[in-house]
Amino acid sequence: MMPNHTGPAAAVKQVIGSSNFLSQALYICLACGWVYNEAEGDVDSGLAPGTAFADIPQDWACPLCGVTKADFEPFTPPDLSTLRLQAQHATGTPIVRVRNSDPGVVIVGAGHAGWQLAQTLRQANAHLPITLVSACSGHRYDKPMLSVAIARGLDGSALIRETGAAAAERLQVKLLADTHAVHICTTSQQLRTTKGTLRYRQLVLAHGAQAQVPPSLPMDICWRINHLDAYLKFRSSLLHSPRSGPQEVLIVGAGLVGCELANDLALGGHRITLIDASSTPLSRWPIELAGNPLLQAWKDLPIRFEGGLNVKQVERIKQRLRLTTDCGQRFAADHLIAATGLATPTRLAQSARLKWYQGIEINPATMATSQPNIYAMGDCISLNGTASRFIEPINRQAVTLAASLLGACEVPAYEVRHLAVRVKTSTFPLTLQALH
Repeated sequence: MMPNHTGPAAAVKQVIGSSNFLSQALYICLACGWVYNEAEGDVDSGLAPGTAFADIPQDWACPLCGVTKADFEPFTPPDLSTLRLQAQHATGTPIVRVRNSDPGVVIVGAGHAGWQLAQTLRQANAHLPITLVSACSGHRYDKPMLSVAIARGLDGSALIRETGAAAAERLQVKLLADTHAVHICTTSQQLRTTKGTLRYRQLVLAHGAQAQVPPSLPMDICWRINHLDAYLKFRSSLLHSPRSGPQEVLIVGAGLVGCELANDLALGGHRITLIDASSTPLSRWPIELAGNPLLQAWKDLPIRFEGGLNVKQVERIKQRLRLTTDCGQRFAADHLIAATGLATPTRLAQSARLKWYQGIEINPATMATSQPNIYAMGDCISLNGTASRFIEPINRQAVTLAASLLGACEVPAYEVRHLAVRVKTSTFPLTLQALH
C-alpha cells in the first residue's frame, strides 16, 4: 500500500495554514521537493508527529524518492500573503473578481510545474482566471515514483495523488485534458489547440521535455517512460504479457533514468539487459564514483550490463523483440525501453519565435521569454544553454513567475543552484556532483 504522502505542493499548502507552522521546522528534499514537517512526522516510516529532524536516524530515507537524510535542507515556504499585498499595491486596487471577458493566465502543461504554478497563483489571487491545457489526463502524481513503483508494488491508483478533475475543482481552474497545444499567435495573443483556440492575457509554457529517441529505435516498438500515462500502459503490458512470469526487458541507455528503471524492474523480479554506447553505466561521471560501485551493487540482481554498443535495428519476431547492434550482436526481449535522454519540444517555441538555446531561453528575474506576455518554467526552459530538468527548482520558479504574472512590486528572482544529482537506485543510492 502506498504511504499516505501528498507531495511537496500540498505539503506547502498544508503547513502554511497549520497552527504548528511557527513552532515546527520544515525540511525539503533537494531531489524531489517533498517536505518533512516536524509537526506531522512521517508515520509510515515510524516517525511520530513532533519528531525533530535532528532526531531522525541517519538511515531514514525520503518516502517519496528514497534519497538520504543528508539530501534535506531547512525550508521556508513562500509568504504568499506578502505576494498578494504586493500585487494589490502594484495595481492600486484590491484583488477582486475580474471581468468574464478576461482570458487570464493560460498554462500549457499539467505536470508538476503547471499544477504548482496554478496552486501558487490561486493562493495569491482567488479570482484570477486560470486555464490549464494538458496533452494527457492532467492527474497529479509524483514523477520520481515512476522509477521505484514496480519494486514497491504500486498500481496506477496508488500513484495518482489527485485526479486532474479534482485538482481543477479544488483550485477553481479550467482544465482542458487530452488537449494538444499546436500554435501560438503572438500578435492576437491566441493559443491554438486540438480543441479550439484560446485567448490569453499571459501564456506560460510548462509542457516539459519529451523522450529523445534515435531513428534506430522504432517509436511503435519501444517504451518511453517519461510520464504517468506511459508508465501505466507499460505496467499493464508487463502484467498481461503473453509470456507469464518474469519478463525480459531490454533498456537502451544507461544514464540516470535507464539505471533507475533497471534497478526497479530487477527488484520487481524481471530480467534486465542494459545497453549503452559507453563502457560503463552513468558514464557522465568518473567510473570510480558511479559506474563501478553501481555494477558491484547489482551483482546479485538479474541485471546484465552491455557497454560499448550502438543499436543498428530493432525488429519484432512473433511476440518477441530482437535488437541488433552495429557489431552484429543480438539481444532478445519481451519489452524494449528507450532511456536515451530528453529534448524540449520545439513546435510551440518556433511558432512564437521564442529565443532558443537548448530549450526556451528565459530571464531568471521574471521567468519571461523573449516575447511579451509569454513565460516558461520547468523542464522546457534553459538558462545560458543549460536545461533545467530537476523537480526541486520548480517550486522556486513558481513563486518568481507568480509574482511576475500578478504584477508584484518585488519579484523574487529565480536563483539557479547547482544541485547534486541523486540516482534513485535503491540497491545502491548515489549522490553525485552536478556536471556544468
